[in-house]
Order: sequence, then C-alpha cells, then structure tokens
Amino acid sequence: MQSNDKFTKAISGHLTEDIPIILSAAILMAALSQVTVPLLPVPVTGQTLGVLLIGIMLGRRRAVAAMLTYLGMGMIGLPVFAGATTGLAVFVGPTGGYLLGFVPAVWVMGFLGEKGCYRKMYTALAALITGHAVIFALGLLWLVHFTGWSHVFAAGLIPFLPGAAVKTLITLTLLPLIRTQG
Repeated sequence: MQSNDKFTKAISGHLTEDIPIILSAAILMAALSQVTVPLLPVPVTGQTLGVLLIGIMLGRRRAVAAMLTYLGMGMIGLPVFAGATTGLAVFVGPTGGYLLGFVPAVWVMGFLGEKGCYRKMYTALAALITGHAVIFALGLLWLVHFTGWSHVFAAGLIPFLPGAAVKTLITLTLLPLIRTQG
C-alpha cells in the first residue's frame, strides 16, 4: 500500500506543476496565432515562434502536451487558430499540415534542448532551423493537395522564409533570458 501512496504523490506532484505550465504554453500559442499577416492559402503567424520557444523552455514531454492541448482547444471549438478560427475544417484545410507539424517540431526542439543544443550560438541556430524544417516539411506535404507540386513551394515556403528568419533571430535573442531544459 505504501508504494502506491508514493506513486500517487509523485504523479499528483508532477500534475500540479505541469498543468499550469502546459495550459500557459497553450494560451501563449493561441495568442501568437492571432499575430497574423494574411496570405493565401496559408497566413504568416506568430505560431512558429511559439513552437520554438515552447520546445526550448518546456522540454519534450511538456512541450508536446502543451501543443496537443492547443490543438485540442481548437478542435473542441475554442477560437485559438489564426484569425480566431476553430474546428476540424482548419485541420483538413491548407494549414492542417503546419498545425500537425507543431507536435513533432516541439518534440525535436525539446529533445535538442535536453541535449544542450541551446548553449552555443551555432548549435542553437542549427536547432532552430531544424524546428522550422520539421514544420515546413509536414506543412508542405499536406499543402501539396491544395496547390499541386508545381506551386507548393511558392505558396507554402518562399513567402514564409523571411518570417522564419525573424522568428529565429527573436528566439536567439531571447535564449539567454529563458530557462531551457538542456
């Protein structure tokens, strides 16, 4: 009986610490998704900045939980996606691959943080580029169903590279101020 009590205390202790952090990160994602430059078929948003920061700050486990919470909030009808959109239509529309790409991207960002990649500028830069690459890869693989191969890079990658560069610079600037898991 006593070992079960220890297990219960360990689990509840982690939950009481993790839930507010995870919810705060999901709310941060919702806020950053409203920072939008409308482009068609996919808008430029602050979401990828959130993915980078959340992955770095929370580590794999919490970051994935936060991203799944954010996506779940949108699925149940909360207006958390770009332009205060919500629901399944967002996932099956042109932006669906990018949204789903947030989950493996935060996992990668958290994993790289746990390995200490954010301690040096050149490894941090490589890690941030990797995070963007994961999002773009999944986003483009889905977007091709709407644009075709001949237009997918023009519609889903090229317009987003300047924003990705700015978000990378913002994240690099904030690295000394944020606690990483590495």
